[in-house]
Amino acid sequence: MQLLRRYRESGATLPFGDLLTAHGVAMEGYFWRFTQPETGRVVIALCGVNQASDGNWATLGLAAHPGGFVRTEAHPEGTAHPGRLGAIAGTAFSGGAERVRMDLGRDAQLDVRITPTLPWPRRRFGGSSVFQSVPALNQYWHPWLLGGRAEGRAVLGDEVWDLGGAQVYGEKNWGRGGFPDSWWWGQAQGFADSSACVAFAGGEIHTGPLRTTVTAVVVVLPDGRVVRLGNPVVSPIRADVTDESWSLRGGNRWWHVEIEGYSPIGRAHVLPVPLPSERRNVAGSIEHLAGTLRVTVRERGAVVWEDESALAALEHGGLEPAGAELRRRRSKSDATDAPPTLQ
Repeated sequence: MQLLRRYRESGATLPFGDLLTAHGVAMEGYFWRFTQPETGRVVIALCGVNQASDGNWATLGLAAHPGGFVRTEAHPEGTAHPGRLGAIAGTAFSGGAERVRMDLGRDAQLDVRITPTLPWPRRRFGGSSVFQSVPALNQYWHPWLLGGRAEGRAVLGDEVWDLGGAQVYGEKNWGRGGFPDSWWWGQAQGFADSSACVAFAGGEIHTGPLRTTVTAVVVVLPDGRVVRLGNPVVSPIRADVTDESWSLRGGNRWWHVEIEGYSPIGRAHVLPVPLPSERRNVAGSIEHLAGTLRVTVRERGAVVWEDESALAALEHGGLEPAGAELRRRRSKSDATDAPPTLQ
């Protein structure tokens, strides 16, 4: 039993194990995304519970499109729930499978109830597939909610948004050292078929002498089938990523996926990335809240689904500070609606 506890505290999870409860590693990250196609609105909420030598603290963030709203906070408290999906950070945040509440001031609030419609359907492995069973990786990823409906509201500066009916996506990530040295990520709903969903995550993962680059892709087809690709040997995905473009393609002999994403740098946010042991965040993530993403899925060579979303999240991150680089590139950009960076 003690050996099993130590194995889980390394970040690893056995096949058929519980991916949603806290592992007890340096960072446990929780993320929700609300997409409302009829209004063109997107809201994201994030909480990272981080371990330092003197106790836990939390990285909190609330951001929205359109309008470029973003509010972040390094909160002195943070707890990841040991028995279910969920986290709490004092009175500033509480979030779980069915409700998310955030209070970062009178002009930065969220209170949304969630009705899950498509939890992760596969019991053996999660989003990280076989890598979830490898101990002490720097990062694990699991998109636990591939479809849901929201009821609630967000206070974003001077505006109050009704998020009723918004499509919901939720994921969890965790690791022994926080985030990888570099990574790329994306997620999209808002397709013609409201049940469709795309998510991907990639980066440099390592433990001891093992070091490799992996990209995982998850697609929910309109007919309800869930396709997961990205195992390096049997279904590799090649990713070419910049701060403005995301190009992914690959698969296996049954499935092949092509994803093309784009958003001009002038529309990007800079979001916080925690350095757990140092009790501080760095501006390490360049994230677009409403980029363009086009996806094509083939089954045995025949196209079974292709569509485009104009409300895609697209991210390119690294532990090197992103804020100065983003400001430099924005000064050369022709974009006119550049939102602010960290507040």
